Amino acid sequence: MFLRRRPPRLETERMVLRLPVHADFVAWTALRVESRAFLTPWEPVWAPDHLTKRSFTNRVYWAQRASRNGSALPLFLVRRDGALLGAITLDTIRRGPAQSATIGYWIGQPFARQGYMREAIGAVVQHAFTEMELSRIEAACLPENTPSRGVLERSGFKYEGVAQSYLQINGRWRNHVLYSNLRHDRRGKTEVR
Repeated sequence: MFLRRRPPRLETERMVLRLPVHADFVAWTALRVESRAFLTPWEPVWAPDHLTKRSFTNRVYWAQRASRNGSALPLFLVRRDGALLGAITLDTIRRGPAQSATIGYWIGQPFARQGYMREAIGAVVQHAFTEMELSRIEAACLPENTPSRGVLERSGFKYEGVAQSYLQINGRWRNHVLYSNLRHDRRGKTEVR
């Protein structure tokens, strides 16, 4: 008998974290457009079709497939009143001896610096360690992205070093600072450089 797994749904005090659905297109597009200048310094260059319905439909199908096959957990952050706040993705999930994944996220400008992302990171990390039995969550951000570094550090991530030319951000190869959160972390506080 084939049993269909229910899509993941994480709940926090102020939000529900869930897979994107087709009905999110208008809210997602509006938030991305409104937040474009705020997000551009920290993200890869948007593809020409980034804001199209077709591209969003592909994003929804990818999220469903990735969640089902266990390669990623792409979730939208939806406030309890229905407002779309941003997204968080547990990606590059590696099983076997690694039991690790990478976390990435973005928040719309109107909702930045209100604690939503810290709440979302906490829920995803908890889910990854308890339900998914991962051992290590990795994150990377630009060295000058003080808000992102701060939310990672306040969420239990520890600085590990610098990766040279890690990702293309805003059209150029950029170094990133690397962080990790371990399920059984025995490390003390690390010095951030």
